[in-house]
Amino acid sequence: MEADEPLWRPLKGAAKRRRRNYGIGLALCERLLSQDSEGLRLCLACRNMSRAEAARSTLLTSHPLAQVALLQMDTSSISSVLGAAQEVRRRYDRLDYIYLNAGIMPNPQFDVKAFFKGLFSRNIINMFATGEGIVTQKDGVTADGLQQVFATNLFGHFLLVRDLEPILCQPGQTTQLIWTSSSNAHRSAFSLEDIQHLKGTQPYSSSKYASDLLSLALNTHCNKQGLYSSVVCPGLVLTNLTYNILPSFPAFLWTVLMPVFWLIRMITNTFTLTTYNGTEALFWLFKQKPESLDPCVKYHSLTSVLGNNYTQPRKMDIDLETSESLYEKLLQLEREVRKKLKEKQ
Repeated sequence: MEADEPLWRPLKGAAKRRRRNYGIGLALCERLLSQDSEGLRLCLACRNMSRAEAARSTLLTSHPLAQVALLQMDTSSISSVLGAAQEVRRRYDRLDYIYLNAGIMPNPQFDVKAFFKGLFSRNIINMFATGEGIVTQKDGVTADGLQQVFATNLFGHFLLVRDLEPILCQPGQTTQLIWTSSSNAHRSAFSLEDIQHLKGTQPYSSSKYASDLLSLALNTHCNKQGLYSSVVCPGLVLTNLTYNILPSFPAFLWTVLMPVFWLIRMITNTFTLTTYNGTEALFWLFKQKPESLDPCVKYHSLTSVLGNNYTQPRKMDIDLETSESLYEKLLQLEREVRKKLKEKQ
């Protein structure tokens, strides 16, 4: 299942970002424009332009004076990403914020037996919050020969950032990358020997853990040039991505489960549930000085039992050595795909 969402990244002259047109991405744009509807320029990059137009119309309905541009881009396609980066460089001379929260979880396989077993166990909160033990995926292959989840969730974004460096790393300017990760990002799902996760059944978890590592590596290599990277977890948000994990469940079961979700919300603050709540950490980072942020933590959107939203930093299970190794492997893969693309031209 694809998360075809606007990629917008605030550029304090222009802003860009990617996430579902009717999910967290749109909710974040609404919050950003509510704070500054005239001074902020948004650029929404989407694979599906009809959905992009719909998202733009929704934003302009509530913020008629907003500056909202559109850009076509598919992060699973190398040529699409490079073409989009070229267009961004043509349009803008600086980017202040880049929200990287596009992602897919294709063909989710839901273990019903494990779900109901976990429903009455001590592991219920962790099960709902991370999907651990109940969800696997069947990955595909892109036209470029890469694993689909890896290309869409991680490598496409990496190529985009690399190609935008001329307008990101400029003297006297800072740019903040903000990755939407997940509590499903587990070290156990990731392997440096298989960064595309060809051999496993948890490509989504692997890609999100890899984004945590990559964020750390980007800080190591690019902070001196003014480029900063942070990682966010929106919590458990009920979007189409969530609902499609259980494609075979009848509608009435969701009605039954909703009270369970709200009951668990009384116990844990990670059940943000709504897209507005899920954007809390994403919006909070927009107001922070990137130099003051900790590159080793993930910023979590949390909602209290009383419905109050707040952001909390939590140490990630990552290390510099692994992040550097991944970064080098991604650079090598970049060289290989660019060479193949040049040979085809």
